[in-house]
Amino acid sequence: MAGPGGGGGAAPPPKQDELQPHPVREQLPNVSYCITSPPPLPEAILLGFQHFIVMLGTTVIIPTALVPQMGGGNEEKAKVIQTLLFVSGINTFFQTFFGTRLPAVIGGSYTFIAPTISIILAGRYSDIADPHEKFLHIMRGTQGALIVASTLQIIFGFSGLWRNVNRYLSPLAAVPLIALAGFGLYELGFSGVAKCVEIGLPQIILLLIFSQYIPHAIQSEKSVYGRFSVLFSVAIVWLYAYFLTIGGAYRHAPPKTQAHCRTDRSGLIGGAPWIRIPYPFQWGAPTFDAGEAFAMMAASFVALVESTGTFIGISRYASATMVPHSVLSRGIGWQGIGILLDGLFGTANGSSVSVENAGLLGLTRVGSRRVVQISAGFMIFFSLLGKFGAAFASIPAPIFAALYCLLFAYVGAVGLSFLQFCNLDSFRTKFIVGFSVFMGLSVPQYFNEYTVIAGYGPVHTHARWFNDIINVAFSSKPFVAGFVAFFLDNTLLRQDNATRKDRGNHWWERFRSFKTDPRTEEFYVLPFNLNKFCPPD
Repeated sequence: MAGPGGGGGAAPPPKQDELQPHPVREQLPNVSYCITSPPPLPEAILLGFQHFIVMLGTTVIIPTALVPQMGGGNEEKAKVIQTLLFVSGINTFFQTFFGTRLPAVIGGSYTFIAPTISIILAGRYSDIADPHEKFLHIMRGTQGALIVASTLQIIFGFSGLWRNVNRYLSPLAAVPLIALAGFGLYELGFSGVAKCVEIGLPQIILLLIFSQYIPHAIQSEKSVYGRFSVLFSVAIVWLYAYFLTIGGAYRHAPPKTQAHCRTDRSGLIGGAPWIRIPYPFQWGAPTFDAGEAFAMMAASFVALVESTGTFIGISRYASATMVPHSVLSRGIGWQGIGILLDGLFGTANGSSVSVENAGLLGLTRVGSRRVVQISAGFMIFFSLLGKFGAAFASIPAPIFAALYCLLFAYVGAVGLSFLQFCNLDSFRTKFIVGFSVFMGLSVPQYFNEYTVIAGYGPVHTHARWFNDIINVAFSSKPFVAGFVAFFLDNTLLRQDNATRKDRGNHWWERFRSFKTDPRTEEFYVLPFNLNKFCPPD
């Protein structure tokens, strides 16, 4: 229709491609190296060392929090960190070779802290006066509880039980589970940075500059700065913190500030031996208590659920297809073996998939299995050379907290990316996602606040083991969110024909069986022709 002046015609119709939404991708594009394509060896070694640096944060933080409460000093703390590092390397090798075959780092888990503290506070250790003896007895108690708890994941994984449960997991139910596996760790981010803001804040800024701004400024497809942004930024800030320390910046600071900011207050270098090989039962024979074992089994089940979400997120950043249910179940079984090794060696903590290393896959855009296997080699190597490993482990905690601000965000974001498979115009989808995420944040917040104020959880009966089971489960944000979403998704209008597509199930159905999609064998087949002996369904 002509305008009022009779001049030109109507505006041209928009181009067809402008009307099309972004296409759904079964594999994440723009990944530099996928699960089966390793970088050149020198680059792979540096990337593997970067993974080692990232996983050190949790490896150091957990024993630093637990060992003093157990009665141990700097020497015991250094030995526990060495042991946890050594076992993490072994477990990472097992997972990448025989488990899911994903580039997943297996390390210490915050989920197991609560039952471990419950063991520390148990009455049967209160009469031991000697701190070292108390440490040994508590360590043996945690070993026994971990050995029993490991059987849960071993049975769930290798029996195929978790495979059958996972068949009911849709992309819609996976979104809150994976998203809160990353976003749910927000309390470990800026709150840790603020404990020494003059170190933590520069680390965040430099990491952003190296990983996000410099690669776009130089417009290079292969940006060294982006790929090794963690190494560059940590080296600069660590050196800066060292100069602040030797320059006397914290000479008159409060003890807490010195502990968080100084590079010489960890006590790890002095307490670590030059060479030491961790071995099973190094603390003595494990002891077993039924109540403590039940509490640790609850943490094991929560870690199982959390790791399921992280495995799925890792498959995305590795540019692999959805993990087949049998492969995911196999990975859980090997994670159970990892917890068994934690109990045998005495790490004072159980294992699960490292969320921060999963985020590093997204930051570097390198999802290579080979890189993570190299990082496992670094874990074992530096765990044996105690002084050298302790030097890296003495990096101030606010630097790791700054890394978490980006790495946990990447894991949360990959969880949200699974919404592309769902119908976002559906009110059912909006309700399930919104309600499960809200409850996943709100319920654990209540449990944690109650525990801080009262000194014990909201469930406080005479049965301590029952209290620990409930309090541990409902203090986990991804567990609560995943449970609520899984329940609602499988009970609310499930038989409706439109619901199947709204949930996104039609995108994942081809990956229910190992042999349905030809790409599955490329990504997940076992090495050494082992699939003949344990064929996946």
